[in-house]
Amino acid sequence: MTDFPLHDIDSAPAAAKPKLEGARKAMGFIPNIFAKMAEAPAVLEGYMALSDIFDRTSLSPVEREVVLLTTSVEHDCRFCVAAHSGRARKAGMDDAVLEALRAGEPLPDRRLQALHAFTLAVVRQRGWVDDAAVEELIEAGFERGQALEVVLGVSMKVLSNYTNHIAGTPVNAELEPFKWEGKTG
Repeated sequence: MTDFPLHDIDSAPAAAKPKLEGARKAMGFIPNIFAKMAEAPAVLEGYMALSDIFDRTSLSPVEREVVLLTTSVEHDCRFCVAAHSGRARKAGMDDAVLEALRAGEPLPDRRLQALHAFTLAVVRQRGWVDDAAVEELIEAGFERGQALEVVLGVSMKVLSNYTNHIAGTPVNAELEPFKWEGKTG
């Protein structure tokens, strides 16, 4: 694998430094994904912008984490599963839901299961979901616009999951309690 540097604020390109400084201030550490993305400052900026926009959707914090974890598990992204497991717990996600997501199993909550299933359909079918999939999401209490918000979340995770695969992003020590061994172990 090509060696992508794990930048810190001193080694990062000038355009990435303010983003890394902001992350350290907000989180108390620099997530390794940001340290890897710093190699291409526009990628780091794009990911952070998508994340900020996704946080403003009508999906609740727990629902957003369902989308992000579903996508990350499906893409077998160990870094993002660890990171979003921590965020899900902080958002108040039920432990049984979190464990089911991490295990790739059906969720014990009907509404969240519908969101999970729709997200999987978007990822696996590359957006070519049929009307029935949209209707199942709506029948579970979601709105049509929220189906498109799922696409935003999936897009955000494609950017980070694929970056982590290419750059070989290790899990930060701060995320070790949420370490995930992947679908293949």
